[in-house]
Amino acid sequence: MEKPNPTQYLRSVIPSQEYSALIDSVLPTLIDCIFDIAKALKRSHHVSLAGGANAFGDDQLNVDVLAENSIRDAISRCPFVVTASSEEDPVERNAGSPQEESTNDIPKEHYTVAFDPLDGSSIIAPNWTVGTIIGIWQGKTALNQPPASKQVAAVLGVYGPRTTAIIALRVPGSEPLCLELGVGEHGGRDSEIIRPTVRLTEMPVKTRYFAPANLRAAAEDEKYMGLISYFIQNKYTLRYSGGLVPDVVHALVKGHGIYISPVTSTSKAKLRRLYELFPLALIVECAGGKAIDPNDGTNILDTPLRDINETAGLVCGTAEEVDLVKKMLIEAGR
Repeated sequence: MEKPNPTQYLRSVIPSQEYSALIDSVLPTLIDCIFDIAKALKRSHHVSLAGGANAFGDDQLNVDVLAENSIRDAISRCPFVVTASSEEDPVERNAGSPQEESTNDIPKEHYTVAFDPLDGSSIIAPNWTVGTIIGIWQGKTALNQPPASKQVAAVLGVYGPRTTAIIALRVPGSEPLCLELGVGEHGGRDSEIIRPTVRLTEMPVKTRYFAPANLRAAAEDEKYMGLISYFIQNKYTLRYSGGLVPDVVHALVKGHGIYISPVTSTSKAKLRRLYELFPLALIVECAGGKAIDPNDGTNILDTPLRDINETAGLVCGTAEEVDLVKKMLIEAGR
C-alpha cells in the first residue's frame, strides 16, 4: 500500500476547508525552502561574515543571507502569505512582489510568516547540525495577537547528516498535531513521513536528558548551579550542542528532555520571542510538553507580542521536567 505524502496526510487529519491553503500551499512552500537551504549549505564550504549585522546586533554570515533570501523568494510566490518578517529583517512587510504591494486583493485565507532563517550560526563552521525556525500566524500580523490561538503552525528545518522537518499544527476543530518528515531529494514532492506523531513520553523513562544553555551562568547564579548539580547527581544524560534547534529536536526524537536557557542578573534574555520562542513553544506543546519563561514561569504562548524585538529565556521539554525546573529555578526562595 502506497504511503500518503505529507500533504495528503495533513488533509486527512485536518479536514476543515478553512485551512486548505495552509496545507496545500503554505506548508509545501516552506518544506521546499528547507530543501533548498539544505542544498545550498552543502555547497557553502566557506562560512564567513557577510559584512553586516542584523537589527539585533548579531553579525550576519553569508549562510544567514543565503537562507533569508531563499525563504523570502519562495513565500513571495505563495499568494496566501501576505506578511513576513525575520530575525535578519525584523519588520513586518508585505510578503509579495513589489507590484502586489499596492493591491488590496488579499485572499480570504491568509497568513503571516515569522522566521529565523538559520539558527545556529555559532556552530555552523565546525559543521554541526543547525536549523530553520518558522512560525505561521493567521491574519496580517503577529503583533498584539494571542499566540496560543493565532499562531496555527510551526516548522523546524533540521540540517544535519539528513535533512528533516518537524511540523506542528493547532487549529480549531482538530486535535493538535506534531509530525516528523524526511525531506526528499525534490523537496516537499517526495518528502516522507518519518513519524506521524511526535510525542514526548510521560514519566518514568529509561534515560533522562538535559540541555543547559549558557552553563557559565551557573557560576553566578546559585539556583542554576543547584539545578545543574541535581541533574548530574540524578544521572541525567547531557545532550547539549549549543544549537537551539538540534537540542530541542533531540528531546522530540528521544521522547524526553529538558532545555534551559536561563535569565540571570548577568545573563540577559536573548532568544527572540517571535522568531524562536513562539514556534518552538507551539511544537513542544503539540508534542505534549511545556514551554515556559524562566523569568516568571508563565507559558511562552500566554503573552502577546507588543514589540517585535522582545526577547526572553526558555525552559521547554517534558512536562514533568519543566515543572521541576520551575520549582527549583523560579519558585525556590520566594
